[in-house]
Amino acid sequence: MSVITRFAPSPTGFLHIGGARTALFNWLFAKHHGGEMLLRIEDTDRARSTDAAVTAIHEGLHWLGLDWQGDPISQFARADRHAEVAQQLLAAGNAYKCYCTPEELAAMRETAKAEGRSLRYDGRWRDRDPAEAPSDASPVIRLKAPQTGATVVNDLVQGVVTVQNSELDDMVLLRADGTPTYMLAVVVDDHDMAVSHIIRGDDHLTNAIRQRQIYDLMDWTVPLFAHIPLIHGADGAKMSKRHGALGVEAYAEMGILPAALRNYLLRLGWSHGDEEIIDTDQAIAWFDLDGVGKSAARFDIPRLESLNSHYIRAMDEGDLCALLAQQLVKTEGRDLSQAELARLPLAVNALKERAKTLVELADKAGFLLDNRPLPMEDKAAGLLTGDAPALLSRAHAVLSAVEDWNVETLTEVIRGLAEAEELKLGKLAQPLRAALTGRNSSPGIFDVLYFLGQPESLDRIGDHMA
Repeated sequence: MSVITRFAPSPTGFLHIGGARTALFNWLFAKHHGGEMLLRIEDTDRARSTDAAVTAIHEGLHWLGLDWQGDPISQFARADRHAEVAQQLLAAGNAYKCYCTPEELAAMRETAKAEGRSLRYDGRWRDRDPAEAPSDASPVIRLKAPQTGATVVNDLVQGVVTVQNSELDDMVLLRADGTPTYMLAVVVDDHDMAVSHIIRGDDHLTNAIRQRQIYDLMDWTVPLFAHIPLIHGADGAKMSKRHGALGVEAYAEMGILPAALRNYLLRLGWSHGDEEIIDTDQAIAWFDLDGVGKSAARFDIPRLESLNSHYIRAMDEGDLCALLAQQLVKTEGRDLSQAELARLPLAVNALKERAKTLVELADKAGFLLDNRPLPMEDKAAGLLTGDAPALLSRAHAVLSAVEDWNVETLTEVIRGLAEAEELKLGKLAQPLRAALTGRNSSPGIFDVLYFLGQPESLDRIGDHMA
């Protein structure tokens, strides 16, 4: 069987983190089996669907590195096809026109509420003669669902799900204005797109039962269903913005790498032994639905950041420098000079060791770009008082005489000055760090001098000499 999956978001907002994981699982499953993932935009809710949201979904998937085959499909554009299938069901006697008035439906709702049960349409027009309908009434079309037996879905994650047909009512397929309902549109689209596996959140599990009935009455092949557990916050509560239920673009702005987010989302509800660091090629090789659990996964931002720090450290130096430069341009609000760009490859390996995100990495690299006089942190300013200016003058003198500006020579010179001054190295390194970076923490002072180069280092030290 050819494997065809689909990702089918509603364009009512950005690509949120739960949708991104659903897209990832569909993409990996298709890749693992040599199949295809299709993209369908479920834009039938015209009041809430926006072009901006469609664009955000496309951009979010591209940023994550999840491609799809063919052109994206608009569900709204297929409304005529959905209506055609409803008419086929009607002609075959598997659907009927219902002329219930809003008042009658309201009365059913009140009765159900009074009896403490959920609302179910009572089927009053199921076998009634349409000739009894008011002449000016616009009917809906309802599915003539089976009333005996059970509907069964063999879910690849949740197992066998069985619902007695007596517990289900005849759902609406076409509204009175002729527009299709979500339940009908999804089934028709999945059939026409030849979708073999429907992988989606388990909040759709009850929908699968009703959708199975349409497949059966149309005598269509039923796709295989796989309903994956939802994502909760770290505290086990339903995911919200305070837990990290943000659009994918927000994680890009936070400085999360696409590869890290893919790895993290993969491990939310899926596992392969004790493996935690799983690159994309390995994920494609390993991913299958038998690794998906049934319990809700918990989203934990610190864990994501920790994973992201691993990917930052493991990234190719040239690629990381390019990303760092892009982030610094955003942070600084200006292009970088050639001299500034040249400093990044010298510094990036030292800077990346404690950076959890690209934003943190750019912040740590900020001192490389600061214009003189440097902005000073309060603690750094406190290190430039007392004897510090005189000490910096002597440091400036010995550093001016250095002919071969490298870490080894700089280490020898600064250590030699500390010994000559009968100081512990820290007593010299601290004011130097403050003068060179405007901060009280940075990479090692010998590295900082090397990163900045001799002219810039001497100029910065000179700003604070006696």
